[in-house]
Amino acid sequence: MVVAVVIAPFAYGGVAVACPVTVPYQRTSDRQAHWFIGRALKALVDASGIDKSGIDGLAVSSFTLGSDTTVALTEHFDMSPRWIEWLPTGGASGVMALRRAARAVQCGDAEVVACIAGDTSGTGDFAALVRDFSRFSSQATYPFGAAGPNGVFALITDHYMRRFGATREDFGRIAVAQRANAAANPNALLGHKPLTMETYLGAAPVAEPLHLFDCVMPCAGGEAFLVMSEDRARRQGLRHARLAGAIERHNAWFEDPVATRGGWASDAPMLWEQAGMAPADMDCLQTYDDYPVIVAMQIEDLGFCAKGEAAAFLRAHDLTVDGDFPQNTSGGQLSCGQAGAAGGFLPVVEALRQVTGQTLGRQVQGARTALASGYGMVTYDRCLATGAVVLEGVS
Repeated sequence: MVVAVVIAPFAYGGVAVACPVTVPYQRTSDRQAHWFIGRALKALVDASGIDKSGIDGLAVSSFTLGSDTTVALTEHFDMSPRWIEWLPTGGASGVMALRRAARAVQCGDAEVVACIAGDTSGTGDFAALVRDFSRFSSQATYPFGAAGPNGVFALITDHYMRRFGATREDFGRIAVAQRANAAANPNALLGHKPLTMETYLGAAPVAEPLHLFDCVMPCAGGEAFLVMSEDRARRQGLRHARLAGAIERHNAWFEDPVATRGGWASDAPMLWEQAGMAPADMDCLQTYDDYPVIVAMQIEDLGFCAKGEAAAFLRAHDLTVDGDFPQNTSGGQLSCGQAGAAGGFLPVVEALRQVTGQTLGRQVQGARTALASGYGMVTYDRCLATGAVVLEGVS
């Protein structure tokens, strides 16, 4: 008999995450992605008091840099880091950047790592992005008139509803609560527009069963944070969080004909064991919310309820900042907008803001722990990259 042995990764002890940065979102912009990433880098320098020359690691995620990658940005920004990472992995990029930067710091490959995501949004940018997003997009879906993620996630949403009995009202609870959370966030492009359940249900269809408020609005902007040792963060006098645990998996459950789960379902027990915590210990949850059904999957797969029970869970809990289950406290992408790859950083940045008391909007009272999760790189039937991190604020 062959016994599978799962080796838990080394703990992330001694790693600090600091300086949450958001470059204000814009519905459209004629500036290049380089500008948004550069603005984020400048904000990190200003917030940390660490000179740019002292940042010796750089991890970047973007969809609109053209032919440039992280290494090209080092010339744009007059940097000479000894460690770089390029992460064109969309919704999972924030978690992946944090995990890789943490290991670089632990191994001594870098002392201070800037993790940045940024994208622009000009006329025709989004159409070109979805057309050429992947080989699956350009050859397997676009020629048949099914460009973009809406068609993919309409099928996933429909299947989930049929299999588990979820309704549009259940998904509406996510969108309506997040819009309420966004009301106090000056960076949320839709935060000033209240959303009721009646308005949500009456919105125009996009790709049944998806309607207008199930879909994110493309925009321009950036998100960033720094990773360093806890000792360095203390010496700099920075409010910071410790990285308590992290998981990552790609192309999980590829045998499933329709996605009803993500890689979190494989690795969540490892995450909680590593963190020495449980779902009930989280003061807030920050999920990747390209569509409400994916939020529901994360709530299930990360252990907050059993598979197929997210609908009942949503009916039983209040997802607002003042509720018993604060979720996407910034408003998430459904209310802030999707600033390209920066949408994959938003859960990590908002989790960091909450546990260090540096929120742009409203603060979850007494928040010390947060879980941030990511989901990215849609092909023709699902996303391929998943991950999650647990952050604990340090007083």
